[in-house]
Parts: sequence; structure tokens; C-alpha cells
Amino acid sequence: QVRLVESGGGLVQTGGSLRLSCAASGVPFSVNIMDWYRQAPGKQRELVASIFSGGSTSYADSVKGRFTISRDNAKNTVYLQMNSLKPEDTAVYYCVTRRSMIADRYWGQGTQVTVSS
Repeated sequence: QVRLVESGGGLVQTGGSLRLSCAASGVPFSVNIMDWYRQAPGKQRELVASIFSGGSTSYADSVKGRFTISRDNAKNTVYLQMNSLKPEDTAVYYCVTRRSMIADRYWGQGTQVTVSS
């Protein structure tokens, strides 16, 4: 059974930093694509960052230069380091795993990030 457990969310002031973690089980973690999505109230869900099995990464334009996605295959954990946070980064952040670009996605329960102005 696939299980993704996010942690690290919270309340931070503008310009601050947070690091989200997602511990995965029930998947071949080292070969899976890992994503972070977010959804703000009243807005569509947005793909924030992805990391592929070889370590390559991609980011939404809105977070480039501020967020860094990384993975530790020995710990089956993916991270999202978020720096220079802005109020518009406020959202529920979800960890997602998929076997390939077209495979089904498995979602975590989400963790709330709130950035105060």
C-alpha cells in the first residue's frame, strides 16, 4: 500500500524559510518521480517541483530560485526547501509519487504552509 506522509508545514513570516519532508513507503522510491504540488484556497492545484530518478529537477516559474527539491533514496524521503517565502506561497502542499510521466499519481494528505505579510 502506498503511503506518503508530509511534515514541516507551518506559519512563517514573509522572507522566511521552511523545509517540507515527505516519507514514502509502499513504492520503489528510488526509481519513482517525486513531485510537490500546492493548492491555495479558490485556486487550481499547481505543480511546484519535480525530481526524477536520476536526480534532475524541474520547477514552476513562480518558485524558481527560491525553492529546492531534493531526495534521499536511503531514507525514502523527498524534501522541499522553501526560501524567501511570500504570502502567495500560502497553500496546502502535497507530496506526490508516480512511476512514470504517464502513470497514476499517489497523493499524501497535505501540509499547510501559511506565509504572513
